[in-house]
Amino acid sequence: MTEVEVISARDDGDLDGPRAWCHVMYGLHAVSAISGVLTSATVVGAFVFGWPSIIAVIINYVTRDKVRGTWLATHWRWQMRTFWFAALWLLVAGILMLTLIGIPAAILVIVSTGLWVLYRVIRGWLALIDRRAMPVPPEASAA
Repeated sequence: MTEVEVISARDDGDLDGPRAWCHVMYGLHAVSAISGVLTSATVVGAFVFGWPSIIAVIINYVTRDKVRGTWLATHWRWQMRTFWFAALWLLVAGILMLTLIGIPAAILVIVSTGLWVLYRVIRGWLALIDRRAMPVPPEASAA
């Protein structure tokens, strides 16, 4: 079992700006996911290929050094992992679609990943509102 790193959520006034950016990123991810629910796109397709999520990922990578070592770093990691794992599962679904037998499995993967994305965006945003860190595995050291 993987050990989970939990960083305490200290009430640090210096984190008001990054916390606001985190709300913006969750909002952008939510817009993409909801557009997948309300349009003919899939949730995971809109999440991975939608401009709001792509902008959120860019903001995430540009600003992550500002939160390193704080409880907010877990939210940055949570969002990046959600995006990249969704992209990976979408790739798996695309490969499954290449075979006639794999089409039902691909549809199951797409629907399941869409529900998982919605869960992660909602859970992460609620934890941010409560100023709670996310349970993410520790980052690999550069050693």
